[in-house]
Amino acid sequence: MRHKISAILIAGALLLAAGQVRAHHSPSAVFDMSKEFTLTGTLTKVDWINPHIVVYLDAKKDDGSVENWKFESNPPSWFRRVSLGRDDFAKAIGQNVTVQGVHAKAGGLYGYLLKITFPDGNSLELVFKPTANAQ
Repeated sequence: MRHKISAILIAGALLLAAGQVRAHHSPSAVFDMSKEFTLTGTLTKVDWINPHIVVYLDAKKDDGSVENWKFESNPPSWFRRVSLGRDDFAKAIGQNVTVQGVHAKAGGLYGYLLKITFPDGNSLELVFKPTANAQ
């Protein structure tokens, strides 16, 4: 009986772990990698969280109205590996940045960040640019 309970607990743990791995997706699952665009606007917020950081940008349209964009990007660990931290983004909050990204397949003001250029002219481009065929 004791072995059956242990086996059931182990099987349950494996199923939970498999679900988490399956839930992580390639950017091409959510974003249309063929719809690249560039936006300049005010960096308003950065969520430095797993599994991906999120950058928020207010961009003015031609008519003067403001659109509030949300860009997902790589995980914080990736940014740390290229010597960029939360503070590097935080010091740009309230300033103009330029973002290159791709649109979400579902539409809206949501995209995946491929490159960001900070107010001082320094930029960061993702080393790995996924293709539309990536899984």
